[in-house]
Amino acid sequence: MSYVTEIPAAPAEIVIDHFSKRLSVETDCWDVFASMEKGEQDFVLLHVVGSPAVFAKRHLPGAIHLRHVDMTAERMRAWPQDTLFVVYCAGPHCNGADRAALNLARLGRKVKIMIGGMTGWADEGFAFMTA
Repeated sequence: MSYVTEIPAAPAEIVIDHFSKRLSVETDCWDVFASMEKGEQDFVLLHVVGSPAVFAKRHLPGAIHLRHVDMTAERMRAWPQDTLFVVYCAGPHCNGADRAALNLARLGRKVKIMIGGMTGWADEGFAFMTA
């Protein structure tokens, strides 16, 4: 018996439940890119860390710079209540997107994290914007 099989695989119902929940709170760079490329962007993309100068140097196309610490009920009123926000930060070494998602959820907003952040975006070879 290997390390892989010493713990049996879960039944299909558990796997379906687990990954359905996981995908309800995250998306990935390819899905974000493909949605934007097809003109099917049904979310607001938020760059949630760094200074305006850092954002100006490099960010995802169409992203809005709104740091997680600046997310307030008043600020978020700029968007309809049912808006889906996709948040990203620098990458796997950064928890800014996690903080942003938590802040938005506490404000009653729909949110998903783009896993990989800017590191994942770069790894996929997608272009960045500059101001």
